[in-house]
Amino acid sequence: MDATVAPAGARLLTHREARAIVLGVLLPVFMGSVDTTILASALPTIGRDLGNVQALPWLVTAYLISATAVTPLYGKISDIRGRRPTLAVAIAIYMVGSLICAFAPDMLVLIGGRIVHGMGGGGLTSLAMIVLGDIAAPKDRGRYYAYFALTYSTAGATGPVLGGFLADHLHWSMIFWLNIPLGLIAMALTLTLLRRLPRHERPHRLDILGALLIVVASVCFMLALNLGGLSLPWGSGPIVALLGLAAALGACFVARLMTAPEPLIPVAILANPEARLAITAHALGWGSIIGLNIFLPMFLQGAVGATATDAGLSLMIMMGSLNLSAGAAGQLLGRVQRYKTVPMIGLVIAIGAVLALARLGAAITPWGFELTVALIGIGFGPLAPLSTVVLQNSVPIHQFGTAMGTMNFCRTLFATMLVAVFGAIVLGNGSADPGEIAAQTSGLHPAVGSAEGFTRVFLAAAAALSAALLSVFVLEEKPLHTEIGARTE
Repeated sequence: MDATVAPAGARLLTHREARAIVLGVLLPVFMGSVDTTILASALPTIGRDLGNVQALPWLVTAYLISATAVTPLYGKISDIRGRRPTLAVAIAIYMVGSLICAFAPDMLVLIGGRIVHGMGGGGLTSLAMIVLGDIAAPKDRGRYYAYFALTYSTAGATGPVLGGFLADHLHWSMIFWLNIPLGLIAMALTLTLLRRLPRHERPHRLDILGALLIVVASVCFMLALNLGGLSLPWGSGPIVALLGLAAALGACFVARLMTAPEPLIPVAILANPEARLAITAHALGWGSIIGLNIFLPMFLQGAVGATATDAGLSLMIMMGSLNLSAGAAGQLLGRVQRYKTVPMIGLVIAIGAVLALARLGAAITPWGFELTVALIGIGFGPLAPLSTVVLQNSVPIHQFGTAMGTMNFCRTLFATMLVAVFGAIVLGNGSADPGEIAAQTSGLHPAVGSAEGFTRVFLAAAAALSAALLSVFVLEEKPLHTEIGARTE
């Protein structure tokens, strides 16, 4: 039986032991991924029950912003205290947030619960990916990555269906009650299966000020997007002030990165060209896929005339092909020298498919649409394992948690901003938040965008994927390490 190579002084993990650890963190991956989409179909019901439709966007935004801000902190804390206790804390906070949401008597408490929810959820998926780096060398990472890709993308795709079913047939609070038994099972798996996980702790400092700066800047930006062109004119004083404050705080965040002893996003990691390009490609690629995951159902309903159910089911083709492609590419990465070739060819295919959507628009046939989204999934899939393998290959093992936290932070932040831009293009009123988009497509507002607007969205997605392709193209193909922690400072 083969073994995973560990640093000097640590006992080698067999493939069976490593696989058991991976299986132990898949439930947190599922929980963290499904929560980004599960509320989409339930938003109209929640708005009617609580009598506050206008605040619905913040149920999604509050979760995304808090999860984005704490992701790098979890990575750094896990580098200090270890993966197992940090993941257990994340699960505990996640369950506390779920209970607050389940008992929420009004919208304000529910939004507060979603903030706590995001503070826990931000650590679930990112810490699981860090654990993978602890048990598998870059050259062997792909053999385990298929499990993560399958779990993450399947959870995100099934979230709206699950949330809609619970809201329609039981009660929307069941969405949050479901997290309690899942959280308890995840806690038990974490505390038992992760006992043999290798440890690589080093002392670090937490950049709380940097996290606060990016949170407040993001809140100001999203407030401006939610209110501009809908409740207030774009040129009004409050909107201009919010955008100005977001820009100023963003500048302060950048300054903090340059001056803090250990900034939220380490400059040393971003200064590494391979790590920087891997993070860039990862954020641009996943941001485009998340944006398409939200807007393709809108396109099918608003421009093609499909039902909500058919639109949701159509996305399963894209996510299924993405799973298969990512898993196959992960198995191939460690066995070839030119490991960039397949992801680059895949991105060309994905870009061509997105451009085909822009070209055909509402004239596309159902079979043509399914083929096109399948090609998008097949083409994008290989980028997912490539970016994480290159990042692990580029940083010391004791900084890998921080590096993965940085990658996940950039992915979530870019995806949130790209969805906002897509929404502004389609809706034309600045209400570009994912929650508002879900509300639009669920009958709370009559307009769901024009075919021309979706064409521009697809062109923007193709542009983001093209930038990801460029990042991969200029990436240097360094040999993948065959040992965990082979790279040292």
